[in-house]
Amino acid sequence: MVLEGSLLARADPSRGRFRSLLLKALQNFLIDEQAKKRAHKRGGDIQFVSWDDWMAEAPSQFSISGRDSEAWPPERIYDVRWAATVVEHALRRLGEECEKRGRRRVFDVLSDCLAAEREDISYAKFSKTLGVPETAVKRLVHQLRERYRLMLREEVAQTVENPDEVDEELRYLCAALAAAPQTV
Repeated sequence: MVLEGSLLARADPSRGRFRSLLLKALQNFLIDEQAKKRAHKRGGDIQFVSWDDWMAEAPSQFSISGRDSEAWPPERIYDVRWAATVVEHALRRLGEECEKRGRRRVFDVLSDCLAAEREDISYAKFSKTLGVPETAVKRLVHQLRERYRLMLREEVAQTVENPDEVDEELRYLCAALAAAPQTV
């Protein structure tokens, strides 16, 4: 900052030593940095992510068609992308947890059941795929759903200030995803 800025151009030997100028510049810099850290209202301790970077790393399972992205207002796109990001973070964590427990294949086979209605799940098909009885598949789906709900709540809890707001935020995110049926 010293070399790129105008500090050296302002250095005047008649006003004091160069060491004093550098010391004062360092003090001012530290004061400014402290002020930035205390500036919560303006995002002083928040790291901003560029929109382009975020979209490049956007969740892959949910997408908005080109036609919809042109027709939808930016707020709706943002809400759907935000909801999708939260959901995918929870799914990723659940997949990693299953992998650590040696159950990655179970997760890969049954993860589509997490959002499906019970009547839409073919327990017999999954029983054959996994080589376990149907009752075991039902138990595994139930356990995955329980862990998924917990992880989704944890993800949402990280985005709200007050723990009492988690349920309301979950309802909002579900509504955002429901309003965009073609995203799944």
